[in-house]
Amino acid sequence: MIELNSAALAAGICPSFGAGMAHLDAWLDSARVPLMRPLRPPAMSPDAFDPNRLACYPLVPWSNRIDRGGFEMDGARVTLSPNRDDDPYPIHGTGWQRAWRLARQAPEDILLALDDTTPGAYAYQAEQRYVLRDDTLHVALTVRNAGALALPFGLGLHPFFLHHGNARLRAAATQVWLNGGDSPIPVERAAVPPPWDFRDGRALPGEELNHCFIGWDGHATIEWPALGLALDMAADVDAFILYTPPRTGFFCFEPVDHCIDAVHRPGGALANGMTRLAPGERLARHFAFRVRPLATAAAPLSSFAP
Repeated sequence: MIELNSAALAAGICPSFGAGMAHLDAWLDSARVPLMRPLRPPAMSPDAFDPNRLACYPLVPWSNRIDRGGFEMDGARVTLSPNRDDDPYPIHGTGWQRAWRLARQAPEDILLALDDTTPGAYAYQAEQRYVLRDDTLHVALTVRNAGALALPFGLGLHPFFLHHGNARLRAAATQVWLNGGDSPIPVERAAVPPPWDFRDGRALPGEELNHCFIGWDGHATIEWPALGLALDMAADVDAFILYTPPRTGFFCFEPVDHCIDAVHRPGGALANGMTRLAPGERLARHFAFRVRPLATAAAPLSSFAP
């Protein structure tokens, strides 16, 4: 693990564990307070590594689940197999389950790289850059199509935030993809119902949600009144997945650029947020996480690192 530190934040980065984060902690009165669910032993052992125990990991070359064992693009079949023993769907792409290499390291800046090929599916090169400056962690995720066919690509991040008793979420979206209750695969796009309308900030629901919200403006804030802290987020994507498993102590707010199973939604992958990359073409997405005292007004936040 490589740790980036500032006076406000500490981020632990794990190149060989999916290029994910082991922790994101805030400094509060000379004590470290975890904002994301920290990776703990024995999950940090290479023999027992479960990437789903990371505090945050990249979603590349797609987000969440894909149904029907794959999809077709321009007449070519892309075959995808389940990649977790406890899930019947291929999930979250492949980058989160791979060992990345350290391409560059500086005191406040880390660049990680990955070359990955799945026979019959995606071949790609990815880079993930972490930059920690003052009170803000910037993450840039880039993918290049290294295959012979044009394919739909999508990117995102999968953080696990802690409740700390009474977390509140502020995030404006216009619609939500609802699943049928028997799986996370969406079946209907609808207006955001009032109990899930977070535009003015509200406590997270007590029941389990696992839906993709679209029409997001790319800005969100998590507030922890018990800590007196807030975490502002910015991303150049327009969707997020909200997962609220009860009795776990965490929730997931995942900024992504496409909905769940976008390749099979009406209109297809490109109409639902994914990007068609011809061989050699690239896609990049940018994310920022800024900690501040809850009593301090939020200033504008850019997802791009300065």
